[in-house]
Order: sequence, then C-alpha cells, then structure tokens
Amino acid sequence: MLNDNLITVGGAGGFIGGALVADLLRKGHTRIRAIDIKPFSEWYQKFDEVENLQLDLADLAHCHTAAKGAHTIYNLCMAAKDAGVERFFYASSACVYNGDKQKEYHIPALKEEDAYPALPEDGYGWEKLFSERMCRHFREDFGIATRVARYHNVYGPLGTWDGGREKAPAAICRKVAMAKINGNHDIEIWGAGEQTRSFMYITDCVFGTQMLLNSDFIDPINIGSAEMVSINQLVDMAEEIAGIKLNRRYNLSAPKGVNGRSSDNTLIKQVFNWEPSTRLRDGLEITYKWIYDQIQQGAKSL
Repeated sequence: MLNDNLITVGGAGGFIGGALVADLLRKGHTRIRAIDIKPFSEWYQKFDEVENLQLDLADLAHCHTAAKGAHTIYNLCMAAKDAGVERFFYASSACVYNGDKQKEYHIPALKEEDAYPALPEDGYGWEKLFSERMCRHFREDFGIATRVARYHNVYGPLGTWDGGREKAPAAICRKVAMAKINGNHDIEIWGAGEQTRSFMYITDCVFGTQMLLNSDFIDPINIGSAEMVSINQLVDMAEEIAGIKLNRRYNLSAPKGVNGRSSDNTLIKQVFNWEPSTRLRDGLEITYKWIYDQIQQGAKSL
C-alpha cells in the first residue's frame, strides 16, 4: 500500500517533470505538489488532482513554499534541508563529462568516473557538476538522502519538437514529417551527420528516476540508453518509419555539439540489474507518429 507522503516535483511543467507526475499518479500517489515557473498554459502536462503552483524557484521564499511539508523532492534542493525533506533527487546531465573524452565520433561510452578531471560543457555542464557536489554535501552534512542521475538525451511524445530547443530525435522526426507532408524531399542536417549519441525514451527515464530515488545507491549514475547511433543513422530510421527517402544537405556551420557522447551502463546494470531498454527504432516510431499528428493538426487549425 502506498503512503500519502507529500512529493514535490520541481520543473513539473517540463517534459520529464510532467511525465514523472503522470507516472506517480498512475502508481496511486495521492499527495503531489507540481512546481514550475512557466504559466500553466505552457506546461507540457497539467493534472487537476495535484497541487499545481507557478513559482520562481530562484526565489528562496518560493523554495520554502515548494518544500514545506514534503517527504520527497525531485529536482529542487534550495530549501530541502530547512523543510526537513528526507529524500531528494537531482537530475544531472551527460554534459558534466570531460570534453576531451567526447572529441571522437566512435569513442568508448562515458563511464561515471569520466566526469573527472573536470572539464564539462561550459555553463550548463559546470552548473550541473557543481550541483552534484552540493547534493553530496547535503547528504554528508545534513543527512538528506540525495540521489543524482546523469540523463542522456531524453525523447518521446509530448516533448519539445520545434523551436530550436528540441533534441535530435524530435528535430529529425519533424523534418522528415514535414518532407512527407509537403512533398519537399530535402532535409538539412546540422554538421556532417557523423556525430554519435545515445537517446533514452521517456518511459525508461521515468522508471529509472524513481528506481534510483528509492534505492540506497548514493553516487551519480548514468541513466541513458547504451544504443549509440550517428545522426545519419537516426535519419535512416526516421526515413524508414515514414516510408520516404530524402536528399540530405549538410550544414557544416550549424551547431552540432560534441562529436561523440553515449552512456556506459556497466554500473547501473551491476547495481540495479537494469538499464534503459526501449529500442531507439521503437521509441522513434511512436515519437514520429505523434509529431506527424501535431503538424497535421496545426495545418488544420490554420
């Protein structure tokens, strides 16, 4: 029987946060506080049966409001100690890894120890790595059971698919779907298409997040798919799903990120006897069909 301890989800208006709230509800949790700075109209998913708050968590007073009475917090550490929170989950990123280990296209996958010596992605990567260290100190100094996951490229239906902030699977699905709908069989690919990545389907992300939070494992750990593909291979998959073949134009001046980044799952398999297992082909097909429908619905509303 599930208890009714209050769970606070920071960033609940986002893609992963919304999916996490949905899964907690499915599992029968009765007390959930969903927090995001975005207006409710911009939340990816919003559920009337939870406590929804629009708060700026850069404001300490808002952090205290978000944390008050919570037993477990996903993703926000600011006021957790003062509120007496027992468990805290921090969503870190593969961007924390040493950049020198990501210069080649087909490099060995990134292990947890590859974060040091520290040379993360400038800005965002340093922020994530510093926050990981803060989580360790909250655990050691204040007794909060902190857990840290390093996510690798989460994708799936309901995620961002347009506007420039979408992940590669969504961007490729959108471009292929537009070509299918419009009959223009050209596609622009950023970089040479040889960049390699691993992409994790949203349901694996949500499962792994809760598994880690409720465990006794205390160190940062990869939560990501070990299925590494190039961007060209990703386009191949999307073309096969759509039943179309496109003319590829490579924009070598466009942002392309690091050359190679994928998840080494040795540790998570040892600790949990589990790893994200949704095949990219399967997750991409679901995502493509959802994005195709969004484009069609948008066209009908014009």
